[in-house]
Amino acid sequence: MLPDRLKSIFRGSGAQEGSSSLFKGGAAEKEVVTTRQSRGLEQFFAQIRDQSGLSILDMGGACQDNINFVTNLGHRITPQSILQSVDQTFGGVADTDQSNPHQIEAFLRENLDYQPDSFDGVLLWDTLQFMAPALLNAVLERLHLIVRPKSYLLVYFSSEERAKVSPVYSFRIQDRTNLKLVQRGTRPTAQVFNNRGLEKLFAKFESVKFFLTRESLREVIVRR
Repeated sequence: MLPDRLKSIFRGSGAQEGSSSLFKGGAAEKEVVTTRQSRGLEQFFAQIRDQSGLSILDMGGACQDNINFVTNLGHRITPQSILQSVDQTFGGVADTDQSNPHQIEAFLRENLDYQPDSFDGVLLWDTLQFMAPALLNAVLERLHLIVRPKSYLLVYFSSEERAKVSPVYSFRIQDRTNLKLVQRGTRPTAQVFNNRGLEKLFAKFESVKFFLTRESLREVIVRR
């Protein structure tokens, strides 16, 4: 079953990165690529450094760099194209209504239907800031269920607190401390958070730690 799911994700990942129906500008917009150090990434992998056979959920979709890096460490990775699924479930970016409880349940069933304590870490990247409150809260409830205690979630949010539109990035792991960020257009920001707002958002989790990056991103490490 898992190989079939991965094949489906790989087929969908190209649409996510190139489809103009998902991101303003689409394939015609020139990609902007930067490489940067990531303290959050370093901390995320430091806590599993001496272990093997763990399960990591990557919610940015299938990325060969990430798959190679995680599997070379001796762990398993499950990619999910979350933003693509958001648009498929709730409609296009411009007119998305993410408050319908039946659609939210269908979204969770399609993307996060895992047993409790299934994962040892989650790479959320910048996906959460594009979810409206009802969907976001439901996703976090499900993540709290399927992630093992003491595991980490790595998340990025725009630090522009009045931004109505934010860049959408593909996050590609280069090594334990470096990420390549590939900007793939822009997308309406459903919610913008300051540090206090993020602390409230992750109130059910054990701890939240912030790092401010030069790309106007707030890098957040959340401990389950």
